[in-house]
Amino acid sequence: MDDRTVRAALQRHWEASDASDFAREHEIYHADAVLDYPQSGERIRGRRNIQQSRTVQPSRKRFTIQRMIGGGDLWVTEFVLTYDGIPSYTVSIMEFRDGQVVHETQYFADRFEPSPSRAHLVEHVGGTPTR
Repeated sequence: MDDRTVRAALQRHWEASDASDFAREHEIYHADAVLDYPQSGERIRGRRNIQQSRTVQPSRKRFTIQRMIGGGDLWVTEFVLTYDGIPSYTVSIMEFRDGQVVHETQYFADRFEPSPSRAHLVEHVGGTPTR
């Protein structure tokens, strides 16, 4: 699978995620895929279990892709995952084999207040400031 094809598959995946189209969202995963959430210490094995874990999630989710970078068998997507209106800044690292995701790791970060000590060094680059 070439990089253009993988990028298109990722685009379909994230569009389906945003639309809560759980069947299409999980087409990208290998049947034996593994999903890790390091911050909570959870590992989910198998496409079916990954899909079910997302189907039973009660919150309304929205996905706003910031960028997708990668090549070959390793791709990273940065996005804002909004649960019930609350943004979480997220990184998804996907490892591919034979055109499907065999391992994904997702990291989540909450918004935090900018530091006044560096205010003279920075520019605001997106979103709404928290204060």
